[in-house]
Amino acid sequence: MRIYVGTYTRGESEGIYLLEMNPETGSLTSRGLAAATDNPSFLAIHPTGKYVYAVNEVGRYKGEATGSVSAFSVDPETGKLSPLNVVTSLGAVPCHIVTDEEGKHVLIANYTGGSVAAFPIEEDGSLGASTAFHQHTGSSADPARQRGPHAHSINLDASNRFAIAADLGLDKLLVYRFDPQDGSLKENDPPAADVEPGSGPRHFAFHPDGKRAYAINELASTITAFTYDPESGTLESTQTISTLPDGFDGTNYTADIHVHPSGKFVYGSNRGHDSIAVFAIDEVTGKLTAVEQESTQGEVPRNFVIDPKGHFLLAANQNSDSVVVFAIDQNTGGLSPTGHSVKVPAPVCLQFWEGER
Repeated sequence: MRIYVGTYTRGESEGIYLLEMNPETGSLTSRGLAAATDNPSFLAIHPTGKYVYAVNEVGRYKGEATGSVSAFSVDPETGKLSPLNVVTSLGAVPCHIVTDEEGKHVLIANYTGGSVAAFPIEEDGSLGASTAFHQHTGSSADPARQRGPHAHSINLDASNRFAIAADLGLDKLLVYRFDPQDGSLKENDPPAADVEPGSGPRHFAFHPDGKRAYAINELASTITAFTYDPESGTLESTQTISTLPDGFDGTNYTADIHVHPSGKFVYGSNRGHDSIAVFAIDEVTGKLTAVEQESTQGEVPRNFVIDPKGHFLLAANQNSDSVVVFAIDQNTGGLSPTGHSVKVPAPVCLQFWEGER
């Protein structure tokens, strides 16, 4: 199983790296640099497996106050990536990217720019001119981090009809109606769901049933659970729960969130406590119960990923230059170190590649 690793290229890193994982044991092997590119902090893999897309998390591109988005083709034999083209992200410091289910568009979030945008995928996998752009406006409670909008992620629901953008600066999950044919994004009615002031929603994950969802809040170190109506695109919050153990009084900022493929568990990463918080999902209400916080055996786990079969969780420790593998208990959701890890410079995004289709 191949894994592409996005990194920050401020130090030793040169771009996107390639790992291989034994699906039986979880052991990792580094295959080196897949492609050189600047600050590929988040990656998305085309549904066919033929292309990889990366946001280049920079503040300026071609003299403008914007970042960029890079497209690559995949060599199915070696996993190496060949550049196709680069386009402006239309906002500074892009930090998240997804492809739609039909593989016709990519959607991105610009953090400093406080905006979201969509771009068409051409027949050769390259990116075309933007088909949609929305500039967020407003502020929220934290004077240091929420004086303006900071779009931190964008995700599509299972129907490919609605996009949810978590804006850390606004304490809102903005909802857009997405048209996969023309790549348009239009404000939904209602246009957003709120989280508690000062929470700072960062990443967002749908439950496999398509009727529940979870947002991880960076500033408050919490997760907010929602019910989701796939017909109207509306979110209703049902619970907010801490990602930290009782008594922890240090500095912490959460980062990533994923729902286990079985739909039984939710996982969120803590940067500061340097752990993965594990929660069990009530199958009736969707509410969460804390199971544990497992050390990631490194510093600043900005991102993590669960393998497609739900057997292993891989944590990317940004400040420790490591990717560490944990086994997942299928009954409790608990994590156990496998002893397997690999060195990668400043890893900040992990994406499984399942082959060309």
